[in-house]
Amino acid sequence: MQEIKIPLDWPNISELERDYILKALASGYVSSAGPLVREFEQRFAAYLGISYAVAVVNGTAGLHLALKLLGIGTGDEVIVPALTFIATVNPVVYAGARPVVVDVDPCTWNIDPAAIEKAITKHTRAIIPVHLYGNPADMDAILGLSRKYGLYVIEDATEALGSTYKGKKAGTFGHIGVFSFNGNKIITTGGGGMLVTEDPELARRARILVNQGREPGETEYEHKEIGFNYRLTNLQAALGLAQLERLPEFLTTKRRNAAIYRQQLQGIPGLSWQQELPGAESNWWLFSILINEEKYGESKKALMARLNSHGIQVRPLFKPIPLQPCYSHYSIPPCPVAVNLYAEGINLPSASFLEKDDIMAVCANLFPG
Repeated sequence: MQEIKIPLDWPNISELERDYILKALASGYVSSAGPLVREFEQRFAAYLGISYAVAVVNGTAGLHLALKLLGIGTGDEVIVPALTFIATVNPVVYAGARPVVVDVDPCTWNIDPAAIEKAITKHTRAIIPVHLYGNPADMDAILGLSRKYGLYVIEDATEALGSTYKGKKAGTFGHIGVFSFNGNKIITTGGGGMLVTEDPELARRARILVNQGREPGETEYEHKEIGFNYRLTNLQAALGLAQLERLPEFLTTKRRNAAIYRQQLQGIPGLSWQQELPGAESNWWLFSILINEEKYGESKKALMARLNSHGIQVRPLFKPIPLQPCYSHYSIPPCPVAVNLYAEGINLPSASFLEKDDIMAVCANLFPG
């Protein structure tokens, strides 16, 4: 196997994380009991400027929990983008609802508001916009549709911690926002995620549902409703607290490296990349490019193979939902923009510990000839 010299997006772990973990171990609290989970929730909410944050076992669980909290189930429709990781869509099926897949914008690669409106029916209950690769979606237009048609908005901000839209943090626009702390995300707890909201009742019920339907602090094993084992552990929260302290550092590096990519790759025929909306600031979780084979002179597949052979780790964009075998029995209309982006797109190395020289080395391998 080829040695990876410049990774796509590995975790950035320092002595600070080790110190937090050792303190958690010394306290004896390693599972879901312990004070660090609540501290992590409070600090996370404070960072976002939102009232409530509830830690969960991963981002997928957070999206499933959001649908459950909003009463979405059998007979309901939820509009989702064609270009996203499949974990955006699967929770809709878990809830018993029907995902309605619509195409994305060719510039931002995010869900197209015009396509959303065309897909709304009397059964539509919610929209799940995704801030793809950290790039904020058009929340003004999406919230306008939410108000016009009385729909819930669940923001899939799993890749977008630290991204902003018109000065407001991604994940704080909808009725509920969901974040992921998987090992490759902006910050990691090894797994884990966070559900955020301004609604105190949604937050209260979320704390019950993540704990098998049992009230927090309840001494009796009495369960108010059927819930889930979606709790974060104290050890994970310790890692999250350390990572949250370092988040400004991570964001600075990601944005610096994205700026280098844009500067160095500008003007190369056949190469383009994801665009931010006016007023949007991506965290550039993964800097991604499109390769027009005719103009660039090399196919996406050949370029990926060449970069990997040089120890530069790259990967394709998410395969669009209409092309997923597990959704082949759904009547999904054509989504040509998403399919074309997938056909031409790759993610470039974007780890938060990469130096300028690493990014320049990637760019050197992207120049034709």
